[in-house]
Amino acid sequence: MKTRTQSVRSRIFDQEDINFALTNLVPRRWLTRMIGRLSRIENPLVARTSIGIWRMFSDLDLSEARATSFRSMRDCFTRELKEGARPIDPDPQTFTSPSDGMVAACGRITNGLLLQAKGLKYELAELLGDDGLADRFRGGSFATLRLKSSMYHRFHAPYDCQVHSVTHFHGDTWNVNPATLKRVPRVYCRNERAVVLVRLRPSGHVIALVPIGAILVASIRLHFLDTTLHMKRAGPSVHQVSARLSKGQEMGWFEQGSTIVVVAPRGLELADAVKEGELIRMGRPLMRLTRSMG
Repeated sequence: MKTRTQSVRSRIFDQEDINFALTNLVPRRWLTRMIGRLSRIENPLVARTSIGIWRMFSDLDLSEARATSFRSMRDCFTRELKEGARPIDPDPQTFTSPSDGMVAACGRITNGLLLQAKGLKYELAELLGDDGLADRFRGGSFATLRLKSSMYHRFHAPYDCQVHSVTHFHGDTWNVNPATLKRVPRVYCRNERAVVLVRLRPSGHVIALVPIGAILVASIRLHFLDTTLHMKRAGPSVHQVSARLSKGQEMGWFEQGSTIVVVAPRGLELADAVKEGELIRMGRPLMRLTRSMG
């Protein structure tokens, strides 16, 4: 007979199988396009109904939102927050979290590999699309932040910095939830993503921020680009940028929740409170500068 622990584990496994099937074994790109169209409909009845359904299946909390009503579901997804809702850590040695998120994985970059889930790793060079660039991060640190659909979807500069380039990679729209990360290798490398390279001021450290799309979330908007990055655009495409941002300044947003992988070189270490499975808010310490480039 099954023990109680075995029975609980079996139920969890069954639930994960169902979750995986419902969110991945479907026409992902078609469903993403349809939801994208629905989310843009600016009609009070459609907006209230779709947001109401969304709230039934998530922990959506709009108490921090600047607006009290929304023209569309997309308007709610990309909502701004009230002034002061996300204070930015002022310590000049602190590199802050660019977004709200659950820490899906974090740690040291070893042999060019990053952790996706227990037992599954992927190559940083494949994620970045550049072997030479990946070499610059050998021995560095990374943190993978997963934004749930109910979370605040905008992301911000983690430090005073200069944005140098954005490379957009056309890709799939696999879900990025735990059920998928355990089952599908190299999910982040397969999905729609953008590699945003920034240089910290004045230390000179080069950081890669990699916003990754997923099912229902294949559009990434960056303020310093005059175009939206989405799955209809062929890639990879490289955009040269010269944008100066201050710590905490808004960089862009997802049209729903997804993931940001933060990749840092030696000279930055994960903050003590950053642990796998923990919730982190935008503006809180993610890493600390341990030495300058000089």
